[in-house]
Amino acid sequence: MESEAGTNRTAVAEFILLGLVQTEEMQSVVFVLLLFAYLVTTGGNLSILAAVLVEPKLHTPMYFFLGNLSVLDVGCITVTVPAMLGHLLSHKCTISYDACLSQLFFFHLLAGMDCFLLTAMAYDRFLAICRPLTYSTHMSQTVQRMLVAASWACAFTNALTHTIALTTLNFCGPSVINHFYCDLPQLFQLSCSGTQLNELLLFVAAAFMAVVPLVLISVSYAHVVAAVLQIRSAEGRKKAFSTCGSHLTVVGIFYGTGVFSYMRLGSVESSDKDKGVGVFMTVINPMLNPLIYSLRNTDVQGALCQLLVGKRSLT
Repeated sequence: MESEAGTNRTAVAEFILLGLVQTEEMQSVVFVLLLFAYLVTTGGNLSILAAVLVEPKLHTPMYFFLGNLSVLDVGCITVTVPAMLGHLLSHKCTISYDACLSQLFFFHLLAGMDCFLLTAMAYDRFLAICRPLTYSTHMSQTVQRMLVAASWACAFTNALTHTIALTTLNFCGPSVINHFYCDLPQLFQLSCSGTQLNELLLFVAAAFMAVVPLVLISVSYAHVVAAVLQIRSAEGRKKAFSTCGSHLTVVGIFYGTGVFSYMRLGSVESSDKDKGVGVFMTVINPMLNPLIYSLRNTDVQGALCQLLVGKRSLT
């Protein structure tokens, strides 16, 4: 039985990713758009990261977490888009079993880290606005590093658990994935063995990795809103809300697309909506984040301008 199970698992040595479009004309358009999105995303996020590292004014906990978020955004789009660009160039739509598992692991690692990092950023805003007198103590550099390290540890454990659990499934064929990257819902549909335990594991992990952080974020901002409304100065209220508005926008987009992506788990049919949500999660979200934070934050705008001026002066 063990050899038979092993044969079943290796019966599918590679998967076929259908991608976003099938016609050659549209593939050329998609290639250009994805390449543009990748360059904008990596350039925008790395610029914010450079500004946070170089500008002393941004050496605060909020921007420390923002710099980490920029790294995550670059990683998130790098997990999926370069491989898809390669498929479009070579017209080869296959991905090996091992490469598929690796892509799934890193996708869930970065997505899980995103959940915890957004929670840490909400906690930072809660302390800054509701507990200003003890802010420097409760959000010291040691605490910041511990929060990031714990987030990486939890996200790594979650991603590794899903990946190992997936290796217990048998894939006997078909091997066609109606998507442009490997993810759990699509792979569950291709398995010729029972996926009930895997789906239960995903449900439990989602409760810990997504629901709990979302509850903590909601509680933090409920306290923030209550504290801001008590500020008598209209200018003070506006400034306090502006520092939180960017983060809330990112949280809304991230969780909105994530919930829609996984709430259809167990559905036999795959639709173009899944691909659209996938594009939003892996391409548009990482591209929007630096725009959201730079457009709504004068400190980041100033740091980026100084960074560009500094580079020009060197030339």
